[in-house]
Amino acid sequence: MRIPYVVHIAAGSIALVSGFVALYAAKGGTVHRKIGRVFVYAMLVMAATGAVIGAVRGSDGSTIAGVMTCYLVITALTTVNRPAGWSRRLDVALMVLALGVGLTSVTLGFLTVASPTGRRNGLPPFPFFMFGVVGLLAGIGDVRMIWSGVARGASRLARHLWRMSWALWIATSSFFLGQAKVIPEPIRIPALLALPVVLVLGTMLYWLWRVRIKQSLRGIVSVSAREAV
Repeated sequence: MRIPYVVHIAAGSIALVSGFVALYAAKGGTVHRKIGRVFVYAMLVMAATGAVIGAVRGSDGSTIAGVMTCYLVITALTTVNRPAGWSRRLDVALMVLALGVGLTSVTLGFLTVASPTGRRNGLPPFPFFMFGVVGLLAGIGDVRMIWSGVARGASRLARHLWRMSWALWIATSSFFLGQAKVIPEPIRIPALLALPVVLVLGTMLYWLWRVRIKQSLRGIVSVSAREAV
């Protein structure tokens, strides 16, 4: 199992660095597009190996996190860069995967709450409920997209942004909070370790506000101005 661990750690390191560069690079620019590709490939390798390692070790949380991260990255990429010949049936399969993982994770969350120790493989109920909610919301978003057609405009950008950002948040949380023991003790300060996690979440919310709410407000102002004239 040493090789999967080495690959997982190497891919995770590349994903974290490239993810933060892509997060703060000018959206749609050359740097964002190129580094974004590196992030996608690194994340898929990291998440896939993490899911396999989790399955072998019997860790439900790691397996769910790996599968959900792969799903988020793939659907985020195909939202803005849909490959030629991309099948509607594959969209449906990914939707079913998200809903299935979401329901499974929520179920495990309730089982964890009901367990004598309140933990499952060392994890409290929260991570299971979190992945469950994310999976169900993402799956519902897939249902809406499949029903109405390919996402366009602000909806397309928002779908891409939140899925890529949440995948990065999972990787950041897993490393800085979940694997804090590997960080040198002098800088193993809780507030310092939480900073990258908060930065990813805050930046995601900012871009979602800018893409969806701010544009909606501009549209309302424009309509009001035309009506006033």
